[in-house]
Amino acid sequence: MKTSIRPLEENDKDVIRTILKDAQMFRDDEIEVAIEVIDEYLDDPVESDYWSYVTVDERNKVAGFAVIGPNPMTIGTFDLYWIVVDQSRQRKGVGSQLLEFAEERVIEHKGRLIIAETSSKPLYLRTRNFYKQQGYSELAQIHDYYDVGDDLIIFGKYLKEV
Repeated sequence: MKTSIRPLEENDKDVIRTILKDAQMFRDDEIEVAIEVIDEYLDDPVESDYWSYVTVDERNKVAGFAVIGPNPMTIGTFDLYWIVVDQSRQRKGVGSQLLEFAEERVIEHKGRLIIAETSSKPLYLRTRNFYKQQGYSELAQIHDYYDVGDDLIIFGKYLKEV
C-alpha cells in the first residue's frame, strides 16, 4: 500500500495514542509525554520546538509518526524525540521512510547531527537494531539512567561532514 508523509493534524492524536498503547513498550506517563509534545506542536506548529509528522496510507490512515526538533543550546544538532510505527505496519519500511524524511528536514534546516535516545531493556532490542540499520552509531550509554538496570543508550548520525 502506498504511503505519504504529512504534518501531524489534530485528528491524528487519538490514533497516535492508540499506536503508542498498542506498541506495549511505553508506560502511561511516557504516552502522556508524547501527547504533551504533540499538543505543543498543534498549539502553534510554526513556533513549536517540535516538528511532528505522520505517515498515512491512501485512505489517510496513520501508520506511524515522528517528532524531531532542534536541540537547544547547540548549533546543528537535532533530536529525534519519537518515532513509532503501528504494529500492523512494522517491518514494511514505514519507520525507515519516516526517519529518512526526518533526516531530510534536519538537513534542510542546516542540521548536521541527529540524536536518538532509547532504553537498554531487551524490549527495545528491535529499536536499537533499527537505528543501527539506518546508519546510526551508539555514541554513549548511561547506566541506570531510566531506572536501575535500564540504561540510556544514545544513538547518533552525522548528516553532513563535520
